[in-house]
Amino acid sequence: MRKISAVIALALLSLGLGAQDMEWFDDAKLGIFIHWGIYAVDGVSESWSFHNERVPYEQYMAQAKGFTASKYNPGKWAELIASSGAKYTVLTSKHHDGVALWDTKAGELSIPALTPAGRDVLTPFVEAVRSKGLRLGLYYSLLDWSRDDYPNFTVNNTRYNIADDPARWQHFVDFNFAQLRELSGAYNPDLYWFDGDWEQTAEAWNSPGIISLIRSYNPAVVVNSRIQGYGDYSTPEIGVPVARPDDRYWELCYTINDSWGFQHKDTNFKTPYMVLRTFIDCLSNGGNLLLDIGPREDGTIPAEEVKVLKELGRWTSKHAEAVYGTRAGIEADCFKEGYTATSKDGTVVYLYVPGKPAGPVELKGVMNNVKNVRVVGKGTALKYEVYNKLSWKDTPGLIEIYLPKKCLDPAFTVIAVELDGPVKTWLK
Repeated sequence: MRKISAVIALALLSLGLGAQDMEWFDDAKLGIFIHWGIYAVDGVSESWSFHNERVPYEQYMAQAKGFTASKYNPGKWAELIASSGAKYTVLTSKHHDGVALWDTKAGELSIPALTPAGRDVLTPFVEAVRSKGLRLGLYYSLLDWSRDDYPNFTVNNTRYNIADDPARWQHFVDFNFAQLRELSGAYNPDLYWFDGDWEQTAEAWNSPGIISLIRSYNPAVVVNSRIQGYGDYSTPEIGVPVARPDDRYWELCYTINDSWGFQHKDTNFKTPYMVLRTFIDCLSNGGNLLLDIGPREDGTIPAEEVKVLKELGRWTSKHAEAVYGTRAGIEADCFKEGYTATSKDGTVVYLYVPGKPAGPVELKGVMNNVKNVRVVGKGTALKYEVYNKLSWKDTPGLIEIYLPKKCLDPAFTVIAVELDGPVKTWLK
């Protein structure tokens, strides 16, 4: 989360816009991001392809004629998301191109108005998501490169300066507020995933006003960081942070191939194992993974993406205890053979062991006494030995854990090390 001053923080609190109850988000760990729009027709980069002048704007918008949603089944989408082990999902209600998925009355660009689909495709998705007990997130682009009252257009073309035409800018701000009223009033999302804030200041966007508006509908709504300092959690993109983020709450948004929306030529799909490893890396650092899928224009989801979600579902179902409600792990130097996380109360350290270890798994630097060691998902008790832990000196020993081949998971085996209290390490 971008840092805000104490003065601003106090002002937010006075408006009822302080830190939200983030527990559900903190416990959820896995969400599914969905980029779906007219850009899936030609398979070009969503909005950026015309903004960066790779595709003429007219050609980009002509894709609307090919967007059919002819095989769109929101129930199957929601079923797939739930089966992946995700607890929430975020759909692009409107990207930077300004084309809304719902039947907006605030603007002229929408899937119902422009495309052969001819209908609102957001509402049935929301209903399907709610029927599966998933938390609903809506992506909303603050900027809109299609509108004449928005100052920026292509990378080499700016329509006007806000300072020179404040009335024109206010007209756009009013449009944003009108669409957000529509979304909040109709869908009451659990989470707003804003984007595009970098082009204007918090004052210009009226970020406090946006937060006040959406929380007038849902006081508990969680907001991501991309609203110029007024969000609840940070959103690193694509690459897992090398060091643990300073922010208490964070979420990595991540693609399965190299694209957000569907692109015909992008076949560089990550393997299920690579995605799972990234997810575990997020768990170990106390964050969430928001994994993106990009449906085709007809509403079908590429088989490669389905495969990844199903493998995530297999693994999360088996290891639910070591996923949901976990917190950041202990220092990496304590366990160099994989990743760690802890239970919410800190009394269990989870070891995520990749592949087949060459010998006993070693955990070091833990000051606590070990009560029990077992395999998560199987419950099998594991043999372990503690070496060099002296009763007369406050130093940790080496914990050697023996992991039989029959207990191994095809991807990552998880070991639960139960302690006599909240974990304390030599390094803290």
